[in-house]
Formats: sequence, C-alpha cells, structure tokens
Amino acid sequence: MKIRPLNDRVLVLRVEEEKKTSGGIIIPDTAKEKPQEGKVAATGPGKMGDDGKRIPLEVKTGDRILFAKYAGTEIKIDGVEHIFMKQDDILAVYA
Repeated sequence: MKIRPLNDRVLVLRVEEEKKTSGGIIIPDTAKEKPQEGKVAATGPGKMGDDGKRIPLEVKTGDRILFAKYAGTEIKIDGVEHIFMKQDDILAVYA
C-alpha cells in the first residue's frame, strides 16, 4: 500500500529496541517501553506559509529521528505498526 502524508505530516516506522540489557538480562515485552526513535518512511510536501508558499520539511525519507513520547497516531499498514506525526513532534535527526 502506498501512503503519502499531507502537509507537514510524517510517517515513521518505529525502530525495535534491544531485548537484553547490557548486563545480559532479558526484558519481557510487558515491561518494555516503546522506543522513541524511528525511521522516516514518508513525508508530506510541507506546510503552507502565510504568504501562500509551501515551507519544505526539515526531514526526508530515510532519516533516523527521535520523537516525543506521546507523539502522533499509531496505525498498522500491511501488518506493520507505523506512526503518523507532525514535524513539530520530531525532536532531533541523527546519523
């Protein structure tokens, strides 16, 4: 399924977190928090400015990002969990 976000929205695929601690302890699924990092799967064209011109997004498809804990709306696409969020919910981009 091909999805294209609108305006300043971004579609993010959450990155899986380690199932073991650095000491070797296995963390059960019920005790894990959802990671706050992901990979940008798709971006919208950008927000419309007051002057009628489109303001492009600062992130692009493929960027690894950190986002706010309760950011966006979780959806399933082809059985894989994704998050739709606004660019304002993204805290940082890293390499």
